[in-house]
Amino acid sequence: MSRPDSRTRLRDPRLFPLVAAPILTALALTESWLDTTYRVDFAPLAIGAFWIGAGFLLAARYPAAAPVLVALFYPLTAALGGPGPGGSGLIATLLAVGWAGYAVSARASLVGTLGAVVVFLATDAAVHDGISWDTIFFPAVFLPGRWAGALVRREQQRSAQLVELTAVLDAQREATAHAAVVEERTRIAREVHDAVAHSVSVMTLQVGGLRRQLEDVLADRPTEREVMLGIERLGRQSVEELRSLVGILRESGTGEPAAVVPSLARAEELVTDVRAAGLPVTLVVDGEAAALPRALDVTAYRILQEALTNVLRHSPDAVTTVSVRHAADAVEIAVENERARVPVAVGASDVGGHGLVGMRERAAMFGGTLEAGPRGDGGFRVHARLPLTGRWR
Repeated sequence: MSRPDSRTRLRDPRLFPLVAAPILTALALTESWLDTTYRVDFAPLAIGAFWIGAGFLLAARYPAAAPVLVALFYPLTAALGGPGPGGSGLIATLLAVGWAGYAVSARASLVGTLGAVVVFLATDAAVHDGISWDTIFFPAVFLPGRWAGALVRREQQRSAQLVELTAVLDAQREATAHAAVVEERTRIAREVHDAVAHSVSVMTLQVGGLRRQLEDVLADRPTEREVMLGIERLGRQSVEELRSLVGILRESGTGEPAAVVPSLARAEELVTDVRAAGLPVTLVVDGEAAALPRALDVTAYRILQEALTNVLRHSPDAVTTVSVRHAADAVEIAVENERARVPVAVGASDVGGHGLVGMRERAAMFGGTLEAGPRGDGGFRVHARLPLTGRWR
Protein backbone atom coordinates (compact mmCIF):
# COMPACT_ATOMS: atom_id res chain seq x y z
CA MET A 1 0.00 0.00 0.00
CA SER A 2 2.88 2.40 0.73
CA ARG A 3 4.77 1.91 -2.51
CA PRO A 4 2.20 3.50 -4.86
CA ASP A 5 1.69 6.32 -2.32
CA SER A 6 5.41 7.13 -2.32
CA ARG A 7 5.70 7.00 -6.10
CA THR A 8 2.75 9.33 -6.56
CA ARG A 9 4.14 11.86 -4.10
CA LEU A 10 7.51 11.83 -5.83
CA ARG A 11 5.82 12.67 -9.14
CA ASP A 12 4.04 15.72 -7.70
CA PRO A 13 5.42 18.74 -9.63
CA ARG A 14 5.07 20.92 -6.56
CA LEU A 15 8.03 19.08 -5.06
CA PHE A 16 10.35 20.44 -7.77
CA PRO A 17 11.56 23.60 -5.94
CA LEU A 18 11.96 21.65 -2.69
CA VAL A 19 14.12 19.06 -4.41
CA ALA A 20 16.01 21.63 -6.49
CA ALA A 21 16.96 23.74 -3.43
CA PRO A 22 19.55 21.35 -1.87
CA ILE A 23 20.77 20.06 -5.22
CA LEU A 24 21.50 23.50 -6.66
CA THR A 25 23.05 24.66 -3.38
CA ALA A 26 25.39 21.68 -3.45
CA LEU A 27 26.13 22.30 -7.15
CA ALA A 28 27.02 25.95 -6.52
CA LEU A 29 29.26 25.05 -3.55
CA THR A 30 31.00 22.36 -5.60
CA GLU A 31 31.62 24.76 -8.48
CA SER A 32 32.98 27.43 -6.13
CA TRP A 33 35.40 24.99 -4.55
CA LEU A 34 36.56 22.95 -7.55
CA ASP A 35 36.93 25.85 -10.00
CA THR A 36 40.29 27.40 -9.15
CA THR A 37 39.21 30.83 -10.45
CA TYR A 38 36.31 30.86 -7.99
CA ARG A 39 37.99 29.21 -4.99
CA VAL A 40 39.67 32.45 -3.88
CA ASP A 41 36.19 33.94 -3.50
CA PHE A 42 34.66 30.86 -1.94
CA ALA A 43 33.13 32.66 1.08
CA PRO A 44 30.87 35.12 -0.84
CA LEU A 45 30.05 32.45 -3.41
CA ALA A 46 29.06 30.05 -0.61
CA ILE A 47 26.70 32.69 0.77
CA GLY A 48 25.25 33.06 -2.74
CA ALA A 49 24.85 29.27 -2.98
CA PHE A 50 22.80 29.16 0.21
CA TRP A 51 20.76 32.12 -1.04
CA ILE A 52 19.91 30.11 -4.16
CA GLY A 53 18.67 27.24 -1.99
CA ALA A 54 16.60 29.61 0.15
CA GLY A 55 15.15 31.19 -3.00
CA PHE A 56 13.93 27.82 -4.25
CA LEU A 57 12.41 26.97 -0.89
CA LEU A 58 10.43 30.21 -1.06
CA ALA A 59 9.58 29.47 -4.70
CA ALA A 60 7.54 26.46 -3.56
CA ARG A 61 5.11 28.92 -1.95
CA TYR A 62 5.59 31.93 -4.22
CA PRO A 63 6.31 30.53 -7.72
CA ALA A 64 5.65 33.86 -9.48
CA ALA A 65 8.45 35.48 -7.47
CA ALA A 66 10.83 32.53 -7.94
CA PRO A 67 12.94 34.14 -10.75
CA VAL A 68 13.58 37.32 -8.76
CA LEU A 69 14.17 35.46 -5.48
CA VAL A 70 16.83 33.25 -7.04
CA ALA A 71 18.35 35.98 -9.24
CA LEU A 72 19.10 38.11 -6.17
CA PHE A 73 22.07 35.86 -5.45
CA TYR A 74 23.99 37.80 -8.13
CA PRO A 75 23.83 41.31 -6.52
CA LEU A 76 24.41 39.67 -3.12
CA THR A 77 27.66 37.98 -4.15
CA ALA A 78 28.74 41.08 -6.11
CA ALA A 79 28.20 43.26 -3.02
CA LEU A 80 30.38 40.84 -1.01
CA GLY A 81 33.16 41.10 -3.59
CA GLY A 82 32.50 37.88 -5.45
CA PRO A 83 32.84 37.35 -9.22
CA GLY A 84 30.01 37.25 -11.76
CA PRO A 85 27.45 34.46 -11.85
CA GLY A 86 28.90 31.04 -12.55
CA GLY A 87 27.34 28.20 -14.45
CA SER A 88 25.47 26.93 -11.40
CA GLY A 89 23.94 30.36 -10.78
CA LEU A 90 22.74 30.65 -14.37
CA ILE A 91 21.32 27.11 -14.25
CA ALA A 92 19.48 27.92 -11.02
CA THR A 93 17.96 31.10 -12.45
CA LEU A 94 17.01 29.33 -15.67
CA LEU A 95 15.21 26.60 -13.67
CA ALA A 96 13.48 29.26 -11.57
CA VAL A 97 12.04 31.06 -14.61
CA GLY A 98 11.00 27.69 -16.07
CA TRP A 99 9.23 26.81 -12.81
CA ALA A 100 7.42 30.15 -12.84
CA GLY A 101 6.33 29.58 -16.45
CA TYR A 102 4.94 26.19 -15.46
CA ALA A 103 3.36 26.97 -12.09
CA VAL A 104 1.61 30.34 -12.61
CA SER A 105 -0.24 32.27 -15.31
CA ALA A 106 1.53 33.62 -18.39
CA ARG A 107 1.34 37.23 -17.18
CA ALA A 108 2.66 36.48 -13.69
CA SER A 109 5.52 34.35 -14.98
CA LEU A 110 6.46 37.01 -17.56
CA VAL A 111 6.61 39.67 -14.84
CA GLY A 112 8.80 37.43 -12.68
CA THR A 113 11.11 36.59 -15.58
CA LEU A 114 11.49 40.22 -16.60
CA GLY A 115 12.25 41.03 -12.95
CA ALA A 116 15.08 38.46 -12.95
CA VAL A 117 16.43 39.92 -16.21
CA VAL A 118 16.39 43.43 -14.71
CA VAL A 119 18.23 42.20 -11.60
CA PHE A 120 20.95 40.59 -13.72
CA LEU A 121 21.29 43.50 -16.13
CA ALA A 122 21.39 46.12 -13.36
CA THR A 123 23.97 44.15 -11.37
CA ASP A 124 26.06 43.46 -14.47
CA ALA A 125 26.00 47.14 -15.47
CA ALA A 126 27.14 48.12 -11.98
CA VAL A 127 29.93 45.53 -11.94
CA HIS A 128 31.26 46.31 -15.46
CA ASP A 129 30.46 50.03 -15.47
CA GLY A 130 28.31 49.86 -18.56
CA ILE A 131 26.66 47.64 -21.14
CA SER A 132 28.31 44.32 -22.04
CA TRP A 133 27.55 41.15 -23.96
CA ASP A 134 25.54 39.97 -20.96
CA THR A 135 22.92 42.61 -21.80
CA ILE A 136 21.88 40.38 -24.70
CA PHE A 137 22.87 37.04 -23.17
CA PHE A 138 20.69 37.12 -20.07
CA PRO A 139 17.34 37.89 -21.82
CA ALA A 140 18.22 35.40 -24.58
CA VAL A 141 18.58 32.65 -21.96
CA PHE A 142 15.89 33.45 -19.41
CA LEU A 143 12.94 34.28 -21.69
CA PRO A 144 13.09 30.94 -23.59
CA GLY A 145 13.37 29.17 -20.21
CA ARG A 146 10.13 30.76 -19.10
CA TRP A 147 8.53 29.81 -22.45
CA ALA A 148 9.59 26.17 -22.00
CA GLY A 149 7.90 26.01 -18.59
CA ALA A 150 4.74 27.58 -19.99
CA LEU A 151 4.77 25.04 -22.84
CA VAL A 152 4.85 22.13 -20.38
CA ARG A 153 1.96 23.71 -18.49
CA ARG A 154 -0.07 24.10 -21.68
CA GLU A 155 0.50 20.50 -22.71
CA GLN A 156 -0.66 19.26 -19.31
CA GLN A 157 -3.78 21.37 -19.57
CA ARG A 158 -4.49 19.95 -23.01
CA SER A 159 -3.99 16.42 -21.65
CA ALA A 160 -6.48 17.16 -18.88
CA GLN A 161 -8.99 18.47 -21.43
CA LEU A 162 -8.51 15.34 -23.51
CA VAL A 163 -9.18 13.15 -20.48
CA GLU A 164 -12.34 15.15 -19.72
CA LEU A 165 -13.49 14.91 -23.33
CA THR A 166 -12.90 11.15 -23.32
CA ALA A 167 -15.10 10.79 -20.25
CA VAL A 168 -17.84 12.91 -21.84
CA LEU A 169 -17.75 10.88 -25.06
CA ASP A 170 -17.84 7.68 -23.03
CA ALA A 171 -20.96 8.88 -21.20
CA GLN A 172 -22.57 10.00 -24.46
CA ARG A 173 -21.85 6.64 -26.08
CA GLU A 174 -23.49 4.85 -23.18
CA ALA A 175 -26.44 7.22 -23.33
CA THR A 176 -26.90 6.52 -27.03
CA ALA A 177 -26.63 2.76 -26.51
CA HIS A 178 -29.10 2.88 -23.62
CA ALA A 179 -31.55 4.96 -25.66
CA ALA A 180 -31.35 2.39 -28.46
CA VAL A 181 -32.03 -0.42 -25.97
CA VAL A 182 -35.02 1.44 -24.52
CA GLU A 183 -36.42 2.04 -27.99
CA GLU A 184 -36.03 -1.62 -28.93
CA ARG A 185 -37.65 -2.80 -25.71
CA THR A 186 -40.56 -0.42 -26.28
CA ARG A 187 -40.99 -1.77 -29.82
CA ILE A 188 -40.95 -5.37 -28.54
CA ALA A 189 -43.45 -4.47 -25.80
CA ARG A 190 -45.74 -2.90 -28.38
CA GLU A 191 -45.57 -5.99 -30.63
CA VAL A 192 -46.19 -8.35 -27.72
CA HIS A 193 -49.17 -6.28 -26.57
CA ASP A 194 -50.72 -5.61 -29.97
CA ALA A 195 -50.12 -8.98 -31.61
CA VAL A 196 -49.32 -11.87 -29.28
CA ALA A 197 -51.36 -10.84 -26.23
CA HIS A 198 -54.33 -9.87 -28.41
CA SER A 199 -54.22 -13.18 -30.29
CA VAL A 200 -53.98 -15.25 -27.11
CA SER A 201 -56.83 -13.25 -25.59
CA VAL A 202 -59.02 -13.83 -28.63
CA MET A 203 -58.23 -17.58 -28.61
CA THR A 204 -59.11 -17.77 -24.91
CA LEU A 205 -62.44 -16.05 -25.52
CA GLN A 206 -63.21 -18.38 -28.43
CA VAL A 207 -62.41 -21.45 -26.34
CA GLY A 208 -64.70 -20.14 -23.60
CA GLY A 209 -67.47 -19.50 -26.08
CA LEU A 210 -67.07 -22.97 -27.57
CA ARG A 211 -67.17 -24.55 -24.11
CA ARG A 212 -70.43 -22.80 -23.30
CA GLN A 213 -71.99 -23.88 -26.60
CA LEU A 214 -70.99 -27.48 -25.90
CA GLU A 215 -72.02 -27.38 -22.25
CA ASP A 216 -74.79 -29.95 -22.77
CA VAL A 217 -72.49 -32.34 -24.63
CA LEU A 218 -69.66 -31.92 -22.13
CA ALA A 219 -71.99 -32.58 -19.19
CA ASP A 220 -71.70 -36.31 -19.97
CA ARG A 221 -67.96 -36.01 -20.71
CA PRO A 222 -66.28 -34.70 -17.54
CA THR A 223 -62.77 -35.43 -18.80
CA GLU A 224 -63.19 -33.40 -21.99
CA ARG A 225 -64.94 -30.62 -20.03
CA GLU A 226 -62.00 -30.41 -17.62
CA VAL A 227 -59.59 -30.15 -20.56
CA MET A 228 -61.61 -27.26 -22.00
CA LEU A 229 -61.63 -25.49 -18.63
CA GLY A 230 -57.88 -26.06 -18.34
CA ILE A 231 -57.32 -24.49 -21.76
CA GLU A 232 -59.35 -21.44 -20.67
CA ARG A 233 -57.37 -21.09 -17.42
CA LEU A 234 -54.07 -21.46 -19.26
CA GLY A 235 -55.13 -18.85 -21.81
CA ARG A 236 -56.13 -16.31 -19.17
CA GLN A 237 -52.91 -16.99 -17.26
CA SER A 238 -50.87 -16.51 -20.43
CA VAL A 239 -52.57 -13.18 -21.12
CA GLU A 240 -51.76 -11.98 -17.59
CA GLU A 241 -48.11 -13.07 -17.94
CA LEU A 242 -47.83 -11.33 -21.30
CA ARG A 243 -49.24 -8.12 -19.80
CA SER A 244 -46.73 -8.38 -16.96
CA LEU A 245 -43.93 -8.86 -19.49
CA VAL A 246 -45.07 -5.78 -21.40
CA GLY A 247 -44.96 -3.77 -18.19
CA ILE A 248 -41.39 -4.93 -17.50
CA LEU A 249 -40.27 -4.06 -21.01
CA ARG A 250 -41.80 -0.58 -20.81
CA GLU A 251 -40.56 0.12 -17.30
CA SER A 252 -37.12 1.38 -18.32
CA GLY A 253 -38.64 3.98 -20.61
CA THR A 254 -40.85 5.72 -18.06
CA GLY A 255 -39.24 8.42 -15.98
CA GLU A 256 -35.73 6.99 -15.86
CA PRO A 257 -32.70 8.90 -17.21
CA ALA A 258 -31.46 8.06 -20.69
CA ALA A 259 -28.37 6.37 -19.23
CA VAL A 260 -26.87 5.69 -15.84
CA VAL A 261 -23.60 7.63 -15.55
CA PRO A 262 -20.67 5.42 -14.49
CA SER A 263 -19.66 6.47 -10.99
CA LEU A 264 -17.80 4.98 -8.06
CA ALA A 265 -20.92 5.79 -6.03
CA ARG A 266 -22.51 2.82 -7.88
CA ALA A 267 -19.89 0.37 -6.56
CA GLU A 268 -22.49 -1.42 -4.40
CA GLU A 269 -24.78 -1.84 -7.43
CA LEU A 270 -21.90 -3.19 -9.52
CA VAL A 271 -20.90 -5.66 -6.81
CA THR A 272 -24.52 -6.78 -6.47
CA ASP A 273 -24.73 -7.48 -10.22
CA VAL A 274 -21.51 -9.50 -10.14
CA ARG A 275 -22.70 -11.40 -7.07
CA ALA A 276 -25.92 -12.25 -8.92
CA ALA A 277 -23.77 -13.70 -11.70
CA GLY A 278 -22.39 -16.24 -9.18
CA LEU A 279 -19.21 -14.63 -7.83
CA PRO A 280 -18.97 -14.65 -4.00
CA VAL A 281 -17.88 -11.03 -3.52
CA THR A 282 -18.10 -8.53 -0.66
CA LEU A 283 -17.59 -4.76 -0.64
CA VAL A 284 -15.75 -2.77 2.03
CA VAL A 285 -15.82 1.04 1.87
CA ASP A 286 -13.38 3.01 4.03
CA GLY A 287 -13.69 6.75 4.50
CA GLU A 288 -16.37 9.24 3.61
CA ALA A 289 -17.09 9.40 -0.11
CA ALA A 290 -16.71 12.90 -1.54
CA ALA A 291 -17.76 14.28 -4.90
CA LEU A 292 -15.08 13.27 -7.41
CA PRO A 293 -14.18 15.03 -10.66
CA ARG A 294 -16.33 13.49 -13.38
CA ALA A 295 -13.50 12.10 -15.50
CA LEU A 296 -11.75 10.54 -12.50
CA ASP A 297 -15.05 9.14 -11.20
CA VAL A 298 -15.70 7.38 -14.51
CA THR A 299 -12.15 6.02 -14.59
CA ALA A 300 -12.41 4.65 -11.03
CA TYR A 301 -15.68 2.88 -11.90
CA ARG A 302 -14.23 1.41 -15.09
CA ILE A 303 -11.17 0.06 -13.27
CA LEU A 304 -13.37 -1.62 -10.67
CA GLN A 305 -15.68 -2.97 -13.37
CA GLU A 306 -12.81 -4.44 -15.40
CA ALA A 307 -11.15 -5.97 -12.34
CA LEU A 308 -14.37 -7.73 -11.31
CA THR A 309 -14.96 -8.86 -14.89
CA ASN A 310 -11.51 -10.47 -14.92
CA VAL A 311 -12.23 -12.34 -11.68
CA LEU A 312 -15.60 -13.50 -13.00
CA ARG A 313 -13.95 -14.68 -16.22
CA HIS A 314 -10.93 -16.51 -14.75
CA SER A 315 -11.98 -17.49 -11.20
CA PRO A 316 -15.79 -17.47 -11.12
CA ASP A 317 -16.00 -19.31 -7.77
CA ALA A 318 -13.16 -17.57 -5.91
CA VAL A 319 -14.07 -15.64 -2.76
CA THR A 320 -13.44 -12.00 -3.67
CA THR A 321 -13.14 -8.81 -1.62
CA VAL A 322 -13.55 -5.31 -3.06
CA SER A 323 -12.09 -2.44 -1.01
CA VAL A 324 -12.75 1.21 -1.80
CA ARG A 325 -10.84 3.72 0.30
CA HIS A 326 -11.62 7.43 0.19
CA ALA A 327 -8.75 9.58 1.49
CA ALA A 328 -8.18 13.32 1.43
CA ASP A 329 -5.61 13.07 -1.35
CA ALA A 330 -6.56 9.92 -3.26
CA VAL A 331 -9.06 7.18 -4.01
CA GLU A 332 -7.83 3.60 -3.74
CA ILE A 333 -9.50 0.52 -5.20
CA ALA A 334 -8.42 -3.03 -4.39
CA VAL A 335 -9.90 -6.26 -5.76
CA GLU A 336 -8.53 -9.43 -4.18
CA ASN A 337 -9.62 -13.00 -4.71
CA GLU A 338 -8.57 -16.22 -3.04
CA ARG A 339 -7.51 -19.36 -4.85
CA ALA A 340 -10.37 -20.68 -6.94
CA ARG A 341 -11.97 -23.93 -5.69
CA VAL A 342 -12.05 -25.13 -9.29
CA PRO A 343 -8.59 -24.89 -10.91
CA VAL A 344 -8.53 -22.31 -13.70
CA ALA A 345 -5.77 -22.29 -16.28
CA VAL A 346 -4.27 -18.82 -16.34
CA GLY A 347 -1.91 -18.18 -19.21
CA ALA A 348 0.38 -15.27 -19.97
CA SER A 349 -2.36 -13.49 -21.83
CA ASP A 350 -4.50 -13.54 -18.70
CA VAL A 351 -1.88 -11.88 -16.51
CA GLY A 352 -0.83 -9.28 -19.02
CA GLY A 353 -3.88 -8.99 -21.23
CA HIS A 354 -5.54 -5.97 -22.66
CA GLY A 355 -7.77 -5.55 -19.60
CA LEU A 356 -4.85 -4.88 -17.26
CA VAL A 357 -3.17 -2.69 -19.87
CA GLY A 358 -6.33 -0.63 -20.22
CA MET A 359 -6.65 -0.25 -16.45
CA ARG A 360 -3.03 0.89 -16.17
CA GLU A 361 -3.54 3.42 -18.96
CA ARG A 362 -6.67 4.78 -17.27
CA ALA A 363 -4.83 5.19 -13.97
CA ALA A 364 -1.79 6.78 -15.62
CA MET A 365 -3.94 9.48 -17.23
CA PHE A 366 -4.54 10.86 -13.74
CA GLY A 367 -1.03 10.38 -12.40
CA GLY A 368 -2.18 7.24 -10.61
CA THR A 369 -0.76 3.75 -10.30
CA LEU A 370 -2.11 0.25 -10.79
CA GLU A 371 -0.48 -2.91 -9.50
CA ALA A 372 -1.71 -6.38 -10.41
CA GLY A 373 -0.26 -9.78 -9.72
CA PRO A 374 -0.59 -13.13 -7.91
CA ARG A 375 -0.78 -13.32 -4.14
CA GLY A 376 1.26 -15.69 -2.03
CA ASP A 377 -1.76 -17.87 -1.27
CA GLY A 378 -2.50 -18.47 -4.95
CA GLY A 379 -5.05 -15.71 -5.35
CA PHE A 380 -4.79 -12.51 -7.38
CA ARG A 381 -4.79 -8.84 -6.40
CA VAL A 382 -5.42 -5.62 -8.33
CA HIS A 383 -4.73 -2.32 -6.57
CA ALA A 384 -5.28 1.13 -8.09
CA ARG A 385 -4.55 4.52 -6.56
CA LEU A 386 -5.91 7.69 -8.17
CA PRO A 387 -4.62 10.95 -6.63
CA LEU A 388 -7.04 13.84 -6.10
CA THR A 389 -4.36 16.54 -6.03
CA GLY A 390 -3.24 16.27 -9.65
CA ARG A 391 -2.76 19.46 -11.69
CA TRP A 392 -4.89 17.92 -14.47
CA ARG A 393 -8.01 19.13 -12.58
